[in-house]
Amino acid sequence: MADRNSDARSIAALQRFGFGPRPGDLAALGGDALDAMRQIVRAKAVAEPTGDHLVSTPQALRELDEFRTEVQRKRAAAVALEEARQQQQAMQPPVGQPGQKVASIATPVPAINKPPPMAQIPQLIFRNEADARFRCAVEAQTGFAERLVWFWSNHFCVAVSKGQPNRVTAGSFEREAIRPHVFGKFADMLLAVEKHPAMLIYLDNRQSVGANSRAGARRGRGLNENLAREIMELHTLGVGGGYSQTDVTTLAKIITGWTVINQFDEDGELGEFRFNGNRHEPGDQTLLGKTYRDEGVKQGEKALIDIARHPSTALFIARKLARHFVADDPPQSLVDRLARTFRDTQGDLAAVSLALLDSKEALETPPMKLRSPQEFVVAAVRATGRKFDIGQALNVSRLMGHDLWNPSGPNGFGDAEAQWATPDGMKVRLDFASAIARQTPGSLNPSELLEQTIGPIVSTETRQAVARAESRPQGIALMLMSPEFQRR
Repeated sequence: MADRNSDARSIAALQRFGFGPRPGDLAALGGDALDAMRQIVRAKAVAEPTGDHLVSTPQALRELDEFRTEVQRKRAAAVALEEARQQQQAMQPPVGQPGQKVASIATPVPAINKPPPMAQIPQLIFRNEADARFRCAVEAQTGFAERLVWFWSNHFCVAVSKGQPNRVTAGSFEREAIRPHVFGKFADMLLAVEKHPAMLIYLDNRQSVGANSRAGARRGRGLNENLAREIMELHTLGVGGGYSQTDVTTLAKIITGWTVINQFDEDGELGEFRFNGNRHEPGDQTLLGKTYRDEGVKQGEKALIDIARHPSTALFIARKLARHFVADDPPQSLVDRLARTFRDTQGDLAAVSLALLDSKEALETPPMKLRSPQEFVVAAVRATGRKFDIGQALNVSRLMGHDLWNPSGPNGFGDAEAQWATPDGMKVRLDFASAIARQTPGSLNPSELLEQTIGPIVSTETRQAVARAESRPQGIALMLMSPEFQRR
């Protein structure tokens, strides 16, 4: 009985903090999934995605620039070819009189070249990044680190619908600015995110110019507050976090000049972060009651470090973590404990992660969160052992309203039940469960599969429903759609 209870705790932990169990995971983890997660946190072990053509952000933007140049060249060639064809037609003699042969026909015009292979570069980069990202989740032992990567990536989201620069950098943004800091300091993650080209492009800070800067005086361009506003409202302090519109404007001034090297810049590498002093608003600035000397890029770095350690940031992050992992309306005692850990450690995310794993509330609160579509896809692949298909994963996630790296706004995807428990979304869930059940390899019957995965936590009703299924695919689909599988 004791072993059964221990197994149930491990399965519950894999459900709540990871992507659910695979057959054999309990034995591989030594029967204590929580302890395995703690070891991962202490070791700061976050997987590095691998795969074909995973490139750095500067390289991705260089390839995009080359792609656009080539597309423009092809278009210009096509236009010139069409003009030549029309001129040639105009120069042809009129069609002969009745009974008279036409002397000649127009010289054949070569067909317009098809787009070169590089025409698919933006989609190729995106798809390879997506494949590597999903595979990390499918192959993770406990999944806790990957869940945190997904959490922070959504917290600091960019959207690929913004344009091709964000489409080719969304994946490298997550690899470069999120993953290295999942178990590090929040301030370091914040700086990495806000200085990353993907974020500077997404929230338009590369267009922001201080009104009194050299560039502002010369060109008459002005301040763009988008990034500063979202830093305070969505990334750190939160709504009601004690800042004013004046603080937003001041922060926008402080981070003027934070931009991305483009193809017209003479120094530096295309696609890298650049501090452009000509655009920076000169002078000392007072933000949240503290004055920051004009030290160029350091003025912004110091301001962000202070915001990262602000008590409002601690509370905002703590509540969001508790809501994501435990309940839409999380226990206040849990929020307070996480916030206190965040403050006491100056935003040490490893310490906050351990506090979450060790919290009584997180362990004892019944499963109340509906898995997001992307989490469900990964959990289903892990549980059934089906061969992973990135095309299917992206398509199903999109149909359920969870388009990868493409939320409708800078606040990211919602994290509450109402976001995912829609009639259309549940229908797609059922269709996907049925499809993956049909595609599941092996001869394992559904009841055995259930026992090897979520067996220790399922109800008698779920066990009986799976056992009485009319077919193997139906039994697996019933398991995937059961409350114990859908909720974490």
